[in-house]
Amino acid sequence: MDSFLKSAKFFSLVPTLDLYKLYSMEYKTYEPHIDLKSLVSCYWTLEVPKQIETQKQRIVPDGCIEMAFILGDDIKRYTSDKEFLLQPRAMVLGQTIEPFFIEPTGLVNTIAIRFYPYGFANFISEPIENLVNKETSLEQLFGFETATDLEQNIINAKDTEHRINIIEEFLLNRLNEEKTINAIVKNTVDSLLSTNGSVSISSIFKDNPSKRRQLERNFRKQIGVSPKQLGKLIRLQTALKMLLNQQSENLTDIAYNSEYFDQAHFIKDFREFTGINPKEFITHENLALSALFYK
Repeated sequence: MDSFLKSAKFFSLVPTLDLYKLYSMEYKTYEPHIDLKSLVSCYWTLEVPKQIETQKQRIVPDGCIEMAFILGDDIKRYTSDKEFLLQPRAMVLGQTIEPFFIEPTGLVNTIAIRFYPYGFANFISEPIENLVNKETSLEQLFGFETATDLEQNIINAKDTEHRINIIEEFLLNRLNEEKTINAIVKNTVDSLLSTNGSVSISSIFKDNPSKRRQLERNFRKQIGVSPKQLGKLIRLQTALKMLLNQQSENLTDIAYNSEYFDQAHFIKDFREFTGINPKEFITHENLALSALFYK
């Protein structure tokens, strides 16, 4: 599960750094409250000093949904080679099924909640599929007053522990509205995670194929993508970890150990979700920072 949860989405928020500057970066994760453990993977913080030069960073889909608060300088989200929008400073990063680029404008200081694939749907009434491939402000999801109060409390908190307490109180109060995890969705996600995305949906429902259509509907409602897409994302994370940890330089070995049918299938999926082929990814300028997080 570690390879799935250690998201490329977040370590790409920082500018390109040389190995010396990596030591000034602070990335920490924190365990959630016991009553939230089934929905929340972790809380994380990232702090990186302002750099003299910044570059666009490629964001790789990871199958997670995150709620993030930008406490540092603004971050650009590119909509084309030259055009960009500023990310909301209090937002939800929905499921992504294609790569995109962002760029920090200065100091990086972020605190965020990383949800399990089926987790975030339990806190909002809006269909999760409406959040796919974009950032959505908390104001849009929770209303102006609620979102503003939460954001200001996070900003004014004295330290990370206090911020996490504020976040958990907010999430636990939202859970009181009696939203629940769909059992079929959770069991399917758990099967995908335990097999690194290699199990087929057909095999999960071999004894009751009629439930597959119901699963597809519930999956898009609660996770935002199809079971097949999520499985592909989870399996890609296994391959990414092997590449970044330099466990093998042989793409055939990586494809085999990641349960791909063959190398061609591996490269096809890799390009679909990253926009580049595996060999280009290995030599990408973000490699040092990515490797640090995956280790």
